[in-house]
Amino acid sequence: MASDTYRWLARYYDHLFEFRRQFDTARESVIGPVLPEVKAACDLCCGTGTLALELAAQGIEMYAVDLSPDMCKIARKKVRGTGLPVHVIQADMRAFVLPKQVDLVTCEFDALNHVPHKRDLGRVLRSVAKALRPGGHFAFDVNNRRAFERVWANTWFLEKDPVAMIMHGGHRRGSDRAWSDVEWFIRSGDKWSRHREHIEEVCWSAAEIRSALAVAGFDQVKAWDAAPFFEDALTPAGNRTFWRARLRPGAKARA
Repeated sequence: MASDTYRWLARYYDHLFEFRRQFDTARESVIGPVLPEVKAACDLCCGTGTLALELAAQGIEMYAVDLSPDMCKIARKKVRGTGLPVHVIQADMRAFVLPKQVDLVTCEFDALNHVPHKRDLGRVLRSVAKALRPGGHFAFDVNNRRAFERVWANTWFLEKDPVAMIMHGGHRRGSDRAWSDVEWFIRSGDKWSRHREHIEEVCWSAAEIRSALAVAGFDQVKAWDAAPFFEDALTPAGNRTFWRARLRPGAKARA
């Protein structure tokens, strides 16, 4: 998971992708019940900073963390001039450190699947536990193996002037790893340039996630299937899950 993997994705993410309605709907169920108690929060793998800005507009002090320098650059640009309390930090989700503990950490858009190895889940959860105050919550969503098996091994095309993107997905059946080879075609005047990115994801079973959360000191684990929130052909039941867990008061994550 190199920091420069998402250079072109960062540049055109807001331009091409529109997931706000589905995630806004899911957020009402996943973090809505705990949000009134949140004074400070962190959006982990914040991308271009959209969610961090939305929560900051509600009066929450926000930390926006992402490994990609390009994502962080765009997020800082969006924050600049708003006067909102958003602090952008470039850091790896497996080893990030906040200046202070927060009440909530979010990690949306299957960002957690982008770690290089399955064993990295424990590293992320330990870092999240250190970032949370006792009793704070971690909310995230992940792609499941069923998504890899059902929809990943396809070719997707998106176009919105001045950019076109082709994603060639792949998955080795029976494994917990998938990938996308992304080709970008970008117009500048009457000329086009072509660029490539390679993106990989790993997944975990529900049992593996629950076990890793428990080891890291989390309890009150809740899960929501994403299908009712998305209501589209790409997200049938079992493909994506939203999770929320509480850091148990007095919990100490295992090394």
